[in-house]
Parts: sequence; structure tokens; C-alpha cells
Amino acid sequence: MNPLRLVSDVVLRAVESVGLFRNANVSEELVHGLQDLSIRFTRERNTLTEIYLDQPHLLTAYLHYYLPVNLAKIHAVLREIPPFRESGDDPNVLNVLDVGAGPGTASLAVQEWLESTGQSIPRLTVTAVDRSRKALALAFMLWKAVTRERCWTGAALHTYRVDVARLAEVQRLTAREGGPFDLIVIANLLNECFSGDRDPVGRRLKIVAHLLSVLDDEGSLLIIEPALREPTRALHQLRDRLVEQGLATIYSPCLHDAPCPALSHPDDWCHEERPWQAPPQVAELDRAVGFMKDALKFSYAVLRKDGKTIVPRASDLVRIVSEPRPFKGELRMFGCGESGRRDFGRLEKERSDSNAVWDECQRGTIVRIEGSQRKDRATLERIQSKGIVEIVRSI
Repeated sequence: MNPLRLVSDVVLRAVESVGLFRNANVSEELVHGLQDLSIRFTRERNTLTEIYLDQPHLLTAYLHYYLPVNLAKIHAVLREIPPFRESGDDPNVLNVLDVGAGPGTASLAVQEWLESTGQSIPRLTVTAVDRSRKALALAFMLWKAVTRERCWTGAALHTYRVDVARLAEVQRLTAREGGPFDLIVIANLLNECFSGDRDPVGRRLKIVAHLLSVLDDEGSLLIIEPALREPTRALHQLRDRLVEQGLATIYSPCLHDAPCPALSHPDDWCHEERPWQAPPQVAELDRAVGFMKDALKFSYAVLRKDGKTIVPRASDLVRIVSEPRPFKGELRMFGCGESGRRDFGRLEKERSDSNAVWDECQRGTIVRIEGSQRKDRATLERIQSKGIVEIVRSI
């Protein structure tokens, strides 16, 4: 699969227009800020309780590196959801809530999604909330630059300083702004909330439950988290509680509403990996810092209230949830579906016209498998030469 170009030149020019990045000059301060952010996001996660984006060197580093990276992740997931609301009082209005907006990453991703899919919406209104005043100020500047170049006269961004970890503040904001919202995005935020609490998942559940209450009946609520083990397992636990309490159904990535199989073993977690075409700015910073963003890694869940799913539920469908694993003349991959998490393999000598597309599957591919067999007490299911493998949805 060819890497996707998920960040447009319009957005990259907007970042340049605020005067914080010059492609020819990666400063020592920028590299230091990026290294500092990386450590906070991985090894020193306790520091994320601070309003770190109020620190100029961290906000600058986020803008030039993590904004395009995280924008691309959100855009990749938005490509999976149904088109905006096509019924209701005014289908020509799209009302979006960006929770934990930072410098408007998800807000800009919505624009990228609408532009790339050709969805014509006369009026787009985004409500962006964050606890950092400096980040919200930059979000407004970037929004103005992008909408001006695109001539989107009907697009409006409203920013509000809100501490999302305080449920009362979120409730006051949504009461004031009304709704319902057609799309709610919570990107890389929940893992930073309540990390020291006795029941962090329970506290996050209350926030998400309230946001679901202001989601349109035909809307989508998108949660994106880092692909690290603990934040992702916490997302799996949140997903299970939401489904168990009947607050939402899973549109994607899951092909079932049963408890997450990844939670049955303490070392397992389920995340995504998507190929992408990194912007030159990101590639240059990768070289300067020693990173490698040749693929986008994240975990996510898209929640709905109308029961829609990315593909119709079926017992023979699985989503590939691992990297392809070549092994002694055999290609193995884990798939997850209504029957749980299963290990599939196809010997090269069993390759046939009916199962040849097994070679094209990758993490995130939704596939129909018929004719796999498992020996007694074995965990591996082998796809036979007469078996059928059909790609239902590529990433």
C-alpha cells in the first residue's frame, strides 16, 4: 500500500506563517524542546499533569513535529467514519467539538478530512477547548491562516479555556455551546487525566459519558491515544465499560462488542500502525533528533449511539491486529473478531488463487477467512489451499 499524504501543504504553510518554523534552520532550542516532549510522552509521563504547552519551547516543538504527526493520525481515522450527518434539521451544518485541542490539531484534521473527501459543507463550526491559553491562541491563528487560503468563509472556530479533567467545567461549556455535536474528537488527552487516581478509567468514563450525551444521534465520538501499553490498555478498559453500560457501541476498530480479548493477558495491547508520507519538516526533525516516523502508531476507538459499524458484523470477519510474521515458509497474523483473538497462518505451499490476498494483509485490514483449520489443543489456525481469504476493507 502506498503511504498516504495526510497533511496538506496548506496546513504546513499555515505553521510557517505564524513564524515558528524555518525549514532551513532547525535550531538547537527546537531540538531540545522536541527531546523534552518525547521524554514526557514516554518515560516521564507524570509530568503531563502540568500545562506543558504553556512553556514556549515545548509549544514550539509540538507545533513543528507533533501537530502534523497527530493531525495525520486523526485524519487517518476520520477516513473510516461515515460522511457527516445527512438528515436532521440542517444537514449543511457540521458541528464539531475538539476536546483537549492544543493548537487545534484535531480542528485542522477535520478540515483536511473534509477537503480530501470532497464533502461540501456550507457551515462548519468547531468548538475547541483546552487548558492552555497559549495553545488556543495559536489554534486560532492557524485556523485563520488555513481557512483564508482555502476561502472557507463559512468555517468558524470558537476557543475556550477549559480543564477537561474537571467534569463541571465540561458540563458548563457544553450547556453554553448547546449542541448536539456531529463529531467529537478526544485526541491524546484521556491518558493525561487522572493518572494518579485510584480508578482513572472510572473518572475518564464520566467525562466520555457526558460527551456522548451531547453527541448527535448520528454522530461519531473519536478517541485517540498513544500506542504505549498502559494508555492503550486503559482505553480498552474504558471501551469495555462503555459497552457494558450501554452508553455506546463500537464503530471501529473492533468488529464485536464483546470484552476486549487483549485484556486477558497483562502484556497484550491492540494498536494501529499506518504508513504515511511524512512532511519534509517532520523528516528533517527526525534526522536532527534521531527519531523515525515512517509509520503512524496509535490506539483508538470510534463510538456511536446508532449502532452503525465500519462493516456489518459477521462471524467470519476478522481485523488484523498484528504485524505479518513470516515463519519457516509460513505467513502468520493475529486477527480479532466475534470469536476473539485468533492466530492465523498460511503455508507457502498452500498458497492458491482463493487465499493469495493473505500476502496483502497488514495491521488494520478487515478480512473474511473461510476454511481455516486448527489441530486439537493447537492455537494456530491454518488457512488451507481451498480456503478463502477476502479483503473486505483495506486501511
